[in-house]
This record gives sequence, C-alpha cells and structure tokens, in this order.
Amino acid sequence: MYYVNREQIDARLNAIPELAEALRGLAAEWNGSLLQGLAQERALHLAVETVTDVGSCIIDGFIMRDASSYEDIVDIIAGEGVFPQELREPLASLVRLRRPLVQDYYKWPRSVLHALTGSVPDVLLRFKAAVEAYLARELGPN
Repeated sequence: MYYVNREQIDARLNAIPELAEALRGLAAEWNGSLLQGLAQERALHLAVETVTDVGSCIIDGFIMRDASSYEDIVDIIAGEGVFPQELREPLASLVRLRRPLVQDYYKWPRSVLHALTGSVPDVLLRFKAAVEAYLARELGPN
C-alpha cells in the first residue's frame, strides 16, 4: 500500500488557478515595469516550485525512482504516465527556469516578458487536471 499525501498535493494543485490567472494577466497587460517584472519572476518561480513539489510528492508516495535533478522529477512522473507526453517538454522548460530564478536572479531581465509567461497558464491547468485524474485512477476518488 502506498502512502500518498493527497492533502499536500491538493494544496499545491489548488494554487495553480491563481498562478495561471496572474501569469495571464501579466502577459496581457505587460508594460515592462519593475513591479510587473518582479511579479512575473515570482509567479514563474511559484509555478516551478508547484510542479516540482507535486512531482516529488508523487514520486515519494508511489515509491518511484529517486530524482537526480528538478528536471528529472518531470521526466520520472511523465514516464509513469502522470500526465500526457505533450506536457513533458513545456513542463521541463518551466522547471529549467528554476536556476536562473533562484540562483541567478540578479541577472534576470525583469523588463522583458518571458516567452513562457503566456503559455504556462494552460500548461499548469492541464498538469493539475492530469495529476488529479492520475490520483483518482491509482487511489480512487479523493
């Protein structure tokens, strides 16, 4: 029997609609201000952390192989069928932003709308739905 902490996963998945809304709003009304730049940075960072946190909970709960990197988290859960393969690359691209956002933040181009800001909201919402469907399939309804 697996111990999957659905409460932790659900709490993180439930943050996705707000993140998607914020990123959509930023993409639609982008003016390159410092405040928007910092908001974009934070929203992208939270998107990365949400995907990797959910992935880590799934990996731990279902006793999947250990991840060697943040990007590996995406590869593992993709390989286990947690989400459709067409989400693999967009999620990997998002997770690759972690290093520039967390370690190289002082070099982040805050006045520029990042290419993923417009597309990540749909990817996140599809990820949320796929994870929920996977958990329901594997563990039954919540």
